[in-house]
Amino acid sequence: MLAIFDNFSYIPIVLCFIVIIILAILTIKNKKNSVLKILFLFVLLTGLICSLVLHNTGLLSLFLFIALILLIPIQNSKEAEFSDNDEEEPGQDTVVSDSEETSQSDPVSEIVSTQLLESAKDFMVSLSNCFNEKEGLLQLLEKINGSVIKETAADGGAILLIDEFEDLISVKNLQGTFPPPYKLDSNLPHKIARVEANFRFAQFPLNETIFGITASSGKAELITDPISDSRIFQNEPEEFLKCGSYIFIPMLVKDTVIGVLSLARKPETPVFTEQEFAKAQLLTDFASAAIQNIFSYQEIIEHRELIQESTIACKLQKTMQPKNTHTIPGANFGFFFNGVEGVCGDYFDIIPCRKDRISFVLGDVAGKGMNSLLVMVMLRAILQLIVNTTKDAGTILTWANRGITGKINIDHFASLSLVNYNPIEKKIEIASAGNSPVLLFHNDTKEIENVTVFADPIGVDKLTEYTHKEFAVNSGDIVILYTDGLVESINSESRQYGVESIKKLVLDNASSKAQDISTKIKKNLKEFCGSTNQHDDQTLILIKIE
Repeated sequence: MLAIFDNFSYIPIVLCFIVIIILAILTIKNKKNSVLKILFLFVLLTGLICSLVLHNTGLLSLFLFIALILLIPIQNSKEAEFSDNDEEEPGQDTVVSDSEETSQSDPVSEIVSTQLLESAKDFMVSLSNCFNEKEGLLQLLEKINGSVIKETAADGGAILLIDEFEDLISVKNLQGTFPPPYKLDSNLPHKIARVEANFRFAQFPLNETIFGITASSGKAELITDPISDSRIFQNEPEEFLKCGSYIFIPMLVKDTVIGVLSLARKPETPVFTEQEFAKAQLLTDFASAAIQNIFSYQEIIEHRELIQESTIACKLQKTMQPKNTHTIPGANFGFFFNGVEGVCGDYFDIIPCRKDRISFVLGDVAGKGMNSLLVMVMLRAILQLIVNTTKDAGTILTWANRGITGKINIDHFASLSLVNYNPIEKKIEIASAGNSPVLLFHNDTKEIENVTVFADPIGVDKLTEYTHKEFAVNSGDIVILYTDGLVESINSESRQYGVESIKKLVLDNASSKAQDISTKIKKNLKEFCGSTNQHDDQTLILIKIE
């Protein structure tokens, strides 16, 4: 519970307490608008309880936003227009002008009733009940649609939400009788059940059909004469397809349309009135805020789950790291790994296979979290097994690729470098998949060679055949493997560390042991990056021939 008050997160809670106390005092002293004030208090208390239970004050801020909506009718009601100084003197005649009569008979003012406020309160109650339900949003839409249909005496209602990634608006809830105002497919039989099923799962491009037009324009529409409105398509001659009056209201949150609430009446039913239109708009405002809260809550939960998943993946990734306890005949090695929180991208291993083979593996798996970890585990298991064969490095990568590609239903691939060192014959085999170059320092010439074998990453194409290059090595030669995250590390000026920095440190310290060289590179990298946040793991392996 104490974690809630970290990082000044207590401020919204303190403000909420203060507002609750003030509103409670005002409600007791002045009973005007008491229903609105009670609902205002209810929303604040609901937000406070949710934030305390879920340990998330961001959720409280969303409820405060909903509560602010309730201040609009409190500020604009007729009771707030008259102060105590404007009270009539006893016996004084009251003269009401035509304009005042018009204002007093305004439909928006008349619909702010206890019944409507009860519907709005039901939205908030349904919202709190839907947070932890798997189908919470659909349950909330069912409640909202049913309530608005009842309050407006509509024959049917439909709620559509926008898919911003595909520029579509999709039907999410359909109730009652709703004659489709769009052109039906010519192959669709004109049967009630078939038409309703088609409508229930329909999707419409934005700017097409009255639903898409309303969503794009953000303008509410009351249509009482559908025959003369070109936006309404008449799918006659069947009676159940004949269009009556309609209401289309964009669901707005902070000037952003998230969907459309639609109401329909059959031709034989009296058309919607302006008062019912205003009533539907008011209820839609409450509904929009409730739906947006579900969206925001889902984003918070998804973000928290991703963080938890990434944390677990990174911990497991570290357990797979080799320990610097291997003794390599005729060589020494060094390595370092700087993991970035939530990434889990780099995999490396040192496998003493036989007397004539020690395998060094360095990979960079695409993706983050558990998906990357799953690929790492599979690669590690396959390579631990097949490097014990007598096959060359290229064949080993070919087998590993066949074992990975198409085995799990995620987009996954890995850049990989494999170095097989033969301490008896003083030879190395280098094979790579993807953009994973290997550096080879020749002690006799004091030069560094880029060894690159171009091929697809592991997991892209099952038919890829990998090849290798073989080198004889001498005392003092150094093999360097690194991942992209190392050379692409940036400093405060957005300048990359670069492969030349590695080469320079290797050349300057070529007489040192491999672990000492890797330590110097690690220190230099840290000084270069400073406090700049990095976005990828940084890994280096050095093998120095003795």
